[in-house]
Parts: sequence; structure tokens; C-alpha cells
Amino acid sequence: MSAEAVVELMRLCEQNGIEIFVDGGWGVDALLGRQTRPHADLDIALQHKDVPKLRALLEARSYKDVPRDDTRDCNFVMGDDEGHEVDFHSYTFDAHGKLVFGLEYPLASLTGSGSIQGYPVKCISPEWLVKFHSGYELDEDDYHDVSLLCDHFGIALPAEYERFVRNKPERKHP
Repeated sequence: MSAEAVVELMRLCEQNGIEIFVDGGWGVDALLGRQTRPHADLDIALQHKDVPKLRALLEARSYKDVPRDDTRDCNFVMGDDEGHEVDFHSYTFDAHGKLVFGLEYPLASLTGSGSIQGYPVKCISPEWLVKFHSGYELDEDDYHDVSLLCDHFGIALPAEYERFVRNKPERKHP
């Protein structure tokens, strides 16, 4: 999904009073303030109460549900015919900040800020993005994202990423 399409979606949400936190690869790039790789989709975290409103706004722009095996009320994907995909991750907290529904986003994870093409966005904090990039089958994009975050923010690279470091060829200096 292009940076222009992401910014357009973020503006749409802002204009309609929907608070969005950018997650995933675009969240990494927002924290870094620059796009570091292509992204197939936009991962977003939002309050579950805002899902129907955002769903309606996207449906009005020809987005439809994208069938997946892991689709749930709090985790689903919508896409359009132009190849734009938005991966929804929703949550609900009680008055004390305790998660009562949805994907587990600790309140401390919803504190990041960054920019996409100069447009300011809220995003998952660097520490939590590193934590969220673990516990599943990791790929080169995960290593790319996490290593950049760790380098930029002084976070220790998690042990499960060491295999990527060991498999990188050493650079030869002229």
C-alpha cells in the first residue's frame, strides 16, 4: 500500500473522529519518519466502537472484506480493487484501562508517534512493535523492521532474530 494511500486513509479517519494507531510495517516506517520498504497493507489498531464507522467509510470507497482463515470481529482485512488492504486490529478497554475485548494492546503500546510523508500519525511505540514482532514464524521483512527499530531506538535485538544476523554474509571492505 503506497504512502499516499496511507495518508489519505489517515486523513479520512481524522476528519471523521476515528483515532487510529499505525501498526506493522507502516508503524515501523512512521516511527523512523521514512519509508524503508514496500508494504502490502496497512495494519491499524483502533477502538472496537469505531469499527462500524470506519467499515462504512471504506465500503463507500469500494472496500470489501478479504476472506482469511484468522478473521474475527476484532481482526479482519478489507481491500479494494486497486490492491489497497487495511488490516483491522480492534480493542476495547474498561474504565480502568483493562482490556475487555479484542487484540491485546497494552495502553503503554499506544503511545508512539511518527510521520508518513511528513503527515503526523499515532502509532504503536517502538518497544511494543519489537515485542509484537515475535512469537510466530519470522521472515526477512520482520528482521528488516525489528533491526531498524532496535538500531534507531537503542533496543536490544531479540534472541529469536540472531539466526538472521548469523545468516547474513559479511561485508568485504576494499
